[in-house]
Amino acid sequence: STGLTEDQKEFQKVALDFAAKEMAPNMAEWDEKEIFPVETMRKAAQLGFGGIYVKPDVGGSGLSRLDTSIIFEALSTGCTSTTAYMSIHNMCVWMIDTFGNEEQRRRFCPSLCSMEKFASYCLTEPGSGSDAASLLTSAQRKGDTYVLNGSKAFISGGGDTDVYVVMCRTGGPGPKGISCLVLEKGMPGLSFGKKEKKVGWNSQPTRAVIFEDCVVPVGNRLGAEGQGFSIAMQGLNGGRINIASCSLGAAHASVLLAQEHLTVRKQFGEPLANNQYLQFRLAEMATRLVAARLMVRNAARALQDGREDAAVLCSMAKLFATDECFGICNQALQMHGGYGYLKDYAVQQFVRDIRVHQILEGTNEVMRMIVARNLLQG
Repeated sequence: STGLTEDQKEFQKVALDFAAKEMAPNMAEWDEKEIFPVETMRKAAQLGFGGIYVKPDVGGSGLSRLDTSIIFEALSTGCTSTTAYMSIHNMCVWMIDTFGNEEQRRRFCPSLCSMEKFASYCLTEPGSGSDAASLLTSAQRKGDTYVLNGSKAFISGGGDTDVYVVMCRTGGPGPKGISCLVLEKGMPGLSFGKKEKKVGWNSQPTRAVIFEDCVVPVGNRLGAEGQGFSIAMQGLNGGRINIASCSLGAAHASVLLAQEHLTVRKQFGEPLANNQYLQFRLAEMATRLVAARLMVRNAARALQDGREDAAVLCSMAKLFATDECFGICNQALQMHGGYGYLKDYAVQQFVRDIRVHQILEGTNEVMRMIVARNLLQG
């Protein structure tokens, strides 16, 4: 909490308490039984965590990107998988709040901020992951409607959520032909694939989202035709901060678990904590965590302030934090020895849940491309 305001320290305390009492005791069960903890998330929404950086006039908390990062880091110490879904939900509500007209904001945002309804972000397709501008899902305009055809892959919450923010092609090839539509569960022609079996992130369902002559009112389009790719990328800048923050929480929890294990576990007649090699590794883990946290918070401030370098700083923070924090969690597992590989010990779940953070919201290879392009165009 170094450098935080009194308000931010209070947000952090509330989120840490919620994580410890409502999430951590259930984390293993949610993972093992693949439970989507709807009621727990609705309790979090009562604390203002359903629309953290959404404007208050539609039910949001109106907080800053830094406040949001602090909250997601704290919640992630209790269950990284659930917090990561909440971060995606928050991104979707922000997109509707920011790019929607007044009617759309008032129609969708209040029930999403309260988490009475849940949202999913639909960009990735079976044939276009990192190359998002090549997406093929098409929306043909017919009068006051669009007819949507195609499919989306790896959609968090898919099938269990109520609102789908969908990027689709209304024009020619490339990013300028992409628009953004908001779909609601139950629309004719909207269906879902099988629930995917995943290494981690098991407290949130993942399915393909399928459109077969799905009729969507023109009034459900966010922004103008052709603005969709810009909306998607602006959403992802915040999404990258959010998912990096979830990585920080997992790493923080893993450092504490390692610290406790080294103190309790004895080998060769003395606690592991007396082993200088392990002391040094623990020191390195804590140092890398603090470095990653400072980087994420710096990027969050840049995004909040609308700085010109915000996008590249978000990419740097996502790249650095997700790589470093995975390494920290993995080292914590190693320090547990054979116990770390047992599902009775939480550290293995943090390792499994955090691994995908290096892939989603733009792979870390794409983050390197963004940073390099910025440097070379400098």
